[in-house]
Amino acid sequence: MTTFRLTLTRLLSITLTLLFCLTSCAPPNGQEIAGLIANGEFTKAQHAIESLLQNDTTLSPVERLHWQFEIDRMNRIRLDFRKTESDVNNVISKTMPSVSTKDYPRLEAAHLLEAMVIDGQKHYFNSTAGNFFLLDPEARKAWKEQHKNDLPPARLAAEGGLDGHIAQVMEAAVKSGKPYVKPVRVHVTHSITVNGDAVPSGEIIRCWLPFPREIPGRQEDIRIIAADPPQYLVADNASFLQRTVYCEKPSAGNGKTIFSVEYEYTSNGVYVPVDPARVTAPAITPELAPFIREEPPHILFTPELRKISKEIVGTETNPLLVARKLFAWVDTSVTWASAREYSTVPSLCMYPFENRHGDCGMQTMLFITLCRLNGIPARWQSGWEFRPPDNSMHDWGMIYFAPYGWVPMDVTYGMRHTDNEAMRFFYVNGMDSYRLIFNDAFGQPFYPAKVYPRSETVDLQRGEVEWRGGNLYFDKWEWNLAWDVKN
Repeated sequence: MTTFRLTLTRLLSITLTLLFCLTSCAPPNGQEIAGLIANGEFTKAQHAIESLLQNDTTLSPVERLHWQFEIDRMNRIRLDFRKTESDVNNVISKTMPSVSTKDYPRLEAAHLLEAMVIDGQKHYFNSTAGNFFLLDPEARKAWKEQHKNDLPPARLAAEGGLDGHIAQVMEAAVKSGKPYVKPVRVHVTHSITVNGDAVPSGEIIRCWLPFPREIPGRQEDIRIIAADPPQYLVADNASFLQRTVYCEKPSAGNGKTIFSVEYEYTSNGVYVPVDPARVTAPAITPELAPFIREEPPHILFTPELRKISKEIVGTETNPLLVARKLFAWVDTSVTWASAREYSTVPSLCMYPFENRHGDCGMQTMLFITLCRLNGIPARWQSGWEFRPPDNSMHDWGMIYFAPYGWVPMDVTYGMRHTDNEAMRFFYVNGMDSYRLIFNDAFGQPFYPAKVYPRSETVDLQRGEVEWRGGNLYFDKWEWNLAWDVKN
């Protein structure tokens, strides 16, 4: 395998570049360009950036890479907003003929349709039509009525079976006095297929495949069965909170270049029966201090969030009961909907607050932010969910309650529909068995370090690919994660 070496100077440059890209903070001499981007004048902005890069010899390397990434970011937004008004209307009108394009300005203002004006033309987010049937109550009702017979029996059984599994996790944990119960053994094959002609033949392609973290009790006994290519590097579990398997392979040119890793691991369900009467305000040790702070741009203590936090929490001071109030508010006030790529979103906590919808990562980031605002340590965790028969990329988190310590939480799975309060708030201090954990933080460095900005600047669930000519974005390759729960 080709050796991949980086100097200390290059590593520092990469670190600073990633920080610049993540904060979307324009250098002082580029405010006019930032204004063009904010107004959707992408073509003018790109020409201005290209002129700046060519003519301004005072730009630092970090500033240059910032502006190069801004061109890339605009291209990513274009890929996410490819639907026309006609495209959206063709889908919506089939189920809701009463809704016409005359209603669209009102629906956009209410954040029920997501659109963006780019170079003077309105473009709709690729999932706008589907999201409408999640966000609008009448549309949701109409869609359910039209598709009431479409869900397969296995899916319906799984929907009803999750609460049964949760009850078993709770019972086993209480009975045994141990938090980790109901283990399952999972077999996974994760592959990335780079498109033919994406990289010239013979050029080395570098690939990072997500890999499970060793977490005592929670996720254990990880065993690699096979990999392609067979030479690879596994990131150290303690040093890299977004863990990967790294490998290299020459491009197949016109043919597809395939990377894969096959492994098994054991996942446990988790339940900690947190008693509100025992919960106290945590002593903020140096280890906990990072988890009650802001992490711009995705965890921000804005005036808007401070205000809504006070409204939600009221006079409550018990950390567990505060967390439950915040959890319930996010669950009932921020509807799950498909979201654009995270690298194009300025702030993952503010987007769902302002739009009152977002995907799992946005809901989780908002909940983490609100918890930290109230002095409750909270942090990111993510990977995949395997709720049979379905699977998907998924984000959730961890929350700290003294004297119990860290417990898992998942605000997207929300409050369960039951009169049993402990079970209703199971996902404030518990987790089902069907998880695959790749990440214990967001936006973390890779091993070996990535030279170019990532396709996914926040999370790591699909993988990352690059060559010496630059990063390969998601439109240049396909991913597949096949799984099987063995018991």
